Amino acid sequence: MTQAIKNLILVASGKGGVGKSTVATNLALALAHAGYRTGLLDADIYGPSIPTMLGDAPRPGSPDGKTIMPVEKFGLKIMSMGYMVERDVAMVWRGPMLASAVTQFIQDVEWGELDYLIFDLPPGTGDIQLSLAQKVKVTGSLLVTTPQEVALADVYRAKAMFDRVRIPVLGLVENMSHFVA
Repeated sequence: MTQAIKNLILVASGKGGVGKSTVATNLALALAHAGYRTGLLDADIYGPSIPTMLGDAPRPGSPDGKTIMPVEKFGLKIMSMGYMVERDVAMVWRGPMLASAVTQFIQDVEWGELDYLIFDLPPGTGDIQLSLAQKVKVTGSLLVTTPQEVALADVYRAKAMFDRVRIPVLGLVENMSHFVA
């Protein structure tokens, strides 16, 4: 299925709460607005944010029992575990199940031809990130952080992980850099 997708971009962070989902969503919306065929995959199985950010939608259907039709909103094709289960259901899965779910979202969702598929990854450097690096040809990653020392230390580790698995880091977004509390 990924043959019909020209660019796979991973939006990642070393730490949660830095605005990664906001950056991923806005990047996808900007690409769609610019005329690119764009998909957005919420790969944060434990804490899917995309349905909250883009609004609820009917549960994705499966016309043949094998493929899954993505949600289509705002010029995007979207898939999220948040569209598949009730909002208050906890996903109590181990690493291999998480990676398998994300792989299934890539392979079984009827994305069609896309210029970009933007992945909103869970924070950190875990199973999902490593599985994607091993199983699909990723164009590059975009790292998101905030200026706090802890967030910066974690994003450096995320960059080291992407360097190690040979996924180019396309850029770094320092979010909330002028925020004064």
